[in-house]
Amino acid sequence: MGNYRFILSGGGTGGHIYPAIAIANELKKRYPDARFLFVGAKGRMEMEKVPQAGYEIKGLWITGLQRKLSLKNLMFPVKLIQSLIKAGNIVAEFKPHVAIGTGGFASGPVLQVASRKGIPCVLQEQNSFAGITNKLLAKKAEKICVAYDGMEKFFPADKVVKTGNPVRESLIREAGSKQEAAAYFNLEAERTTLVVLGGSLGSKRINELLADNLGLIEELGIQLVWQCGKGYYETYKDLGTEHIKVYDFLNRMDLAYAMADMIISRAGAGAVSELSLVGKPVILIPSPHVAEDHQTKNAQAMVDKDAAIMLRESELDSRFEAVFRKLASSPEDRHRLGNNIRKMAMPDATRRIADEIEKLLPTAI
Repeated sequence: MGNYRFILSGGGTGGHIYPAIAIANELKKRYPDARFLFVGAKGRMEMEKVPQAGYEIKGLWITGLQRKLSLKNLMFPVKLIQSLIKAGNIVAEFKPHVAIGTGGFASGPVLQVASRKGIPCVLQEQNSFAGITNKLLAKKAEKICVAYDGMEKFFPADKVVKTGNPVRESLIREAGSKQEAAAYFNLEAERTTLVVLGGSLGSKRINELLADNLGLIEELGIQLVWQCGKGYYETYKDLGTEHIKVYDFLNRMDLAYAMADMIISRAGAGAVSELSLVGKPVILIPSPHVAEDHQTKNAQAMVDKDAAIMLRESELDSRFEAVFRKLASSPEDRHRLGNNIRKMAMPDATRRIADEIEKLLPTAI
């Protein structure tokens, strides 16, 4: 028993890849003899990240439809047909017991083919506004694991299970103390600290905002841990001081979160799930450049529960100073927001998703 085969597909962004890896890791713990195969899109980050996590991956020649008129869209039908044929060959050869899709271009052909062959399929939707691939696959799935209430407006209600989003195991496992974090960042443990996260690549707009408001941060006596991203580090590294620490990438997120009294972040699904677990007051600045404006919808779902503050990029020049000044000067506001966001945390999401997958496995193989 336990020689199960799992095929997982999802990618294009970390928001699709890391949940798939987390699910595979949980299933591997339960079934050490199981085999795992990932399917991604050629040239996308999953082709690098999945092997780094210790799993085999095969690539499809697939991209999404461009939202603007583009010559690339003319190639989409050709790529789709070729990807469906290749996915069919992969599934026929691997013979998975369950197919798991976490969104992104590549999961479409894989789960389409798997469901046609009678293989049970599970979808995991990270966002509060369902992605196009998962919406198209919903009728073919046995279970759809979601992180937000009200997802029945996108999916058949009898298939929806609220599990939450998988988060980095290290965040659950390691809860650093503020003293340890202060020593790591060479900051004062007693002083109010702002942590700014623009994603691993960094955010041009958030970095510009910070650079323009360093005087305000200094005036309020606030320390800053600023993750500006690898592409922006050379531009901003010289702005570091005794109380302003500039990093290209934060290797110890557990200590960054422990250090934080306030956080500024993008509103990707994975980030929002992590921030809920951390339970600190947060200003969410959604990226306006993601498909179907997912981040704004994720942020709005938090605002609706009084669990975060949202500032759109278009509002930053007019509203940021007043909003930040009020949050920085009000321990009551920070306490309320931290408590409310913590109530939205679902730390055992990966386990819950694996439980749903287990229910679909054959009892004897």
